[in-house]
Amino acid sequence: MKINESVENYLETILMLSKKLPVVRSVDIANELNFKKSSVSVAMKNLRLNNMITVTDSGFIYLTDDGREIADMIFERHSVLSQWLESLGIDKETAAEDACRMEHVISKKSFKAVKEHVEKFHTNI
Repeated sequence: MKINESVENYLETILMLSKKLPVVRSVDIANELNFKKSSVSVAMKNLRLNNMITVTDSGFIYLTDDGREIADMIFERHSVLSQWLESLGIDKETAAEDACRMEHVISKKSFKAVKEHVEKFHTNI
């Protein structure tokens, strides 16, 4: 399966929802992303077929180890990039929106440098 921005967004959304809801269902994902339920249903089928998620008979969605690894990576990128942008004086909402776009295209090398910078910045406060 090609891991593209859409796949990353779905996996990250499942991760974030699982932190605040007892169970995650397709309707929760659709509501969170403001997508049609039918679009989410197709995406969940593809994620399931590619072993990124499991879906119970009750429709509860869980990340597999592979899905969790990608979701954790994207969530970390989002968090670090948001913190970095906020430390530059960008308001929280704009920082989150920009981080959401940047998290998918930044190289591992550049992300590592930003992460180290953010960690140094927070250590020196």
